[in-house]
Amino acid sequence: MKPRHKRIALIVGGLASLGVAAYFVLKALNSNIALFYTPTQVTAGEAPKDRAFRIGGLVKVGTVQRNEMTIRFVVTDTAKDIPVAFTGILPDLFKEGKGVVAQGKLAADGQFVASEVLAKHDENYMPPEAKHAVDQAQKTIK
Repeated sequence: MKPRHKRIALIVGGLASLGVAAYFVLKALNSNIALFYTPTQVTAGEAPKDRAFRIGGLVKVGTVQRNEMTIRFVVTDTAKDIPVAFTGILPDLFKEGKGVVAQGKLAADGQFVASEVLAKHDENYMPPEAKHAVDQAQKTIK
């Protein structure tokens, strides 16, 4: 084999290895990504049915129901509501009327089954995605 052919084979082998590595990295990132959707987008059918995603908005006042370790509440963007079920311990700052982001999957009955719930961290904070969702929903109503 000539030196030129060896160099070409080495370059092609390196590019193939790089391509395979890039494929596996992108596949891992794609399976771990959780996109954010508003309750309006979820009810419109824009959210994925078989993948985890995040939903955010405000916890609707008067909707929190506790049953042992399962907590049920409604997330709203003031235009649409999505019922959420979460089994676990809620953050200490979780309250009705405050901002919340929940990660999980949408069940067949339209209920969002959360695997993680994130709450605001001080008096003036609402997650940026949730604030934007509420602002957009209020503009739509007006």
